[in-house]
Amino acid sequence: MTATLGTATCEDTRAIPRRVNSAGDLVFDRGEWITRAICRTGDPDALFVQGAEQRKAAEICRRCPVQLECLAEALENQVEFGVWGGLTERQRRAVLRKNPQVNDWGEHLVAGREIIGL
Repeated sequence: MTATLGTATCEDTRAIPRRVNSAGDLVFDRGEWITRAICRTGDPDALFVQGAEQRKAAEICRRCPVQLECLAEALENQVEFGVWGGLTERQRRAVLRKNPQVNDWGEHLVAGREIIGL
């Protein structure tokens, strides 16, 4: 199964702030986007739930203006717990396993490329 996150367009490339590190690599500037996350003012435990509660947590993400940035960070860093960017840990593991060719999740998501495994 393949999917794309429909909120990304070419205009959204400015949405994932980056900087160049000392090795010359582009890296996320987390401080820029995290301040706009809907979940930053809510109960953090609401995103670290099990079972059917994960669906509710994912709904929070779907309304968030920085959903792509959050998901990209979780995939880049292989975050193991919680709902990030609208995906559960199980969903993220499947995405990572089925998309080994992706080297830069921020670029991949912003470009609206297919995500195999969703």
